[in-house]
Amino acid sequence: MAQALPLQTAAQRRTRLLALVLVSVLVCALLGLDLWHSWTARRQALGNAQDNALNLARSLAEHAGSSVEQADTVLADLVERVQADGAEGPQRDRLRRLMQAATATHAAIHGLFIYGPDGSWRVSSNDVDPPAANNADREYFLYHQSHTGVAARLGKVIASRSDGTLVIPLSRRLNGPNGEFAGVALATLEVAYFNDFYKRFDLDPLGVISLTLDDGTLLVRRPFEPRLVNTSIGKGPIFTSLLPESDSGAQMFPSVVDGVTRMYGYEKVKAYPLVVICGQSEQSVLAAWYANLWRTAGFVGLLLMVTLLFGTLLLRQLRQTAQTEADLRNAHAALEKLAMQDGLTGLGNRRQLELALPHEMGRARRSQRPLGLIMLDIDHFKRYNDRYGHPAGDQCIRSVGQAVLGCVNRPGDLVVRYGGEELLVLLPESDLAGTRRVAEQIVEGVRGLAIPHLDNEPVAVVTVSAGVAVWLGSDTGRPQAVVEAADSALYEAKRGGRNRIAIAPTSDVTPPRTASSTAPPA
Repeated sequence: MAQALPLQTAAQRRTRLLALVLVSVLVCALLGLDLWHSWTARRQALGNAQDNALNLARSLAEHAGSSVEQADTVLADLVERVQADGAEGPQRDRLRRLMQAATATHAAIHGLFIYGPDGSWRVSSNDVDPPAANNADREYFLYHQSHTGVAARLGKVIASRSDGTLVIPLSRRLNGPNGEFAGVALATLEVAYFNDFYKRFDLDPLGVISLTLDDGTLLVRRPFEPRLVNTSIGKGPIFTSLLPESDSGAQMFPSVVDGVTRMYGYEKVKAYPLVVICGQSEQSVLAAWYANLWRTAGFVGLLLMVTLLFGTLLLRQLRQTAQTEADLRNAHAALEKLAMQDGLTGLGNRRQLELALPHEMGRARRSQRPLGLIMLDIDHFKRYNDRYGHPAGDQCIRSVGQAVLGCVNRPGDLVVRYGGEELLVLLPESDLAGTRRVAEQIVEGVRGLAIPHLDNEPVAVVTVSAGVAVWLGSDTGRPQAVVEAADSALYEAKRGGRNRIAIAPTSDVTPPRTASSTAPPA
């Protein structure tokens, strides 16, 4: 007995050492998991902010481009009228009425003006022009006087000589019969119009929206500060490194105006030398993440204390090994189930089909019952992605998958994402009539979602084509051959015009081509 004590003590030391190692590993794992979760959550928060800033910049760039384009269209019409009919006599009154109507119609336009070659005011949208007014000293006038180009030109913000309002000048050169300089046509866009529009957006207190020229000159900025008008942010990262590489993008960096770090999204306006910039402060972007970080840190700290406190009790938990093994088996089963699910749609994946199809074919052979398959493909899906973008494409696949799932009601039926925009429906004990009926319901159900798809003519909504194949239990064949039969029928449906079904000729009944290849009308 005395000789056994040293052996027992050594065993206890080894056990205590093992327990210490296990507790240390667990502590490190918890810390590592917390750090990984926090890092992932931060990346997600920044990614979401990046997407939001870019989407807002794109929307506002479209608005700015549309506003300038409307004014430019009016201006081009005025230039054509003046160069063709002049601006004197009855034509002057007619032009004034047209100009006043245009300023009343377009909220962004503050005023419209025609200047002579000496800078004198020939006609404007004003009811009364300032006496002896002359704009020959304006930058845009001097530019057109020395440049023969007739394209529209956007300039820096100026104060209107009509009423002192801050405006953005949009000008075009007027030419005489022989191409000589005959004056300038001007449309002014009110800065307050853009300020008022930008105020409608819900930004954090440090958020900004800026409209600039493509050289970095600030025209409009929310929050509006008059001292910043016509200052330059051209030395900031957007103009020095980002814009030369891409017309749109998003990145976080400190502002060259106030030093606040923000997530900025920017978009260059098509056809005009304008850039829209939207910024959300880092403080706002990461506010929720910081709050969650402190909560998680407190929880993990408490968990670590409990782990260290009860680490010595690990030996007593050996009795629960059997239960732990059962839990591990359940976890393995859950992971195996996850491995058979498509991550995008939550439907079964191709691996699940490869396991289920041979099993169902064997069961159909034994019971002498048919097995129905429907191969589906979203029509013109590449065009959908090209027009609406990949995030919208992913949402489209999810919506179509749920619509297909809603048409399949029996517990033994299986819907899987076969690949890309292709889905496959497996219908045990379903003959041709039943399988075809389900396929028609699916085609109608997807079309009924009314998801816009302008490139899917003539219906202009998302539709699917379906290939139907029925395998008879008495037949011999490979699982892949059944899938290939349904796939061939699918391509037949596509060749027939899409938004319809087609039935594989190897099915137990081959109906007339018109009955099998055309879905109910849209």
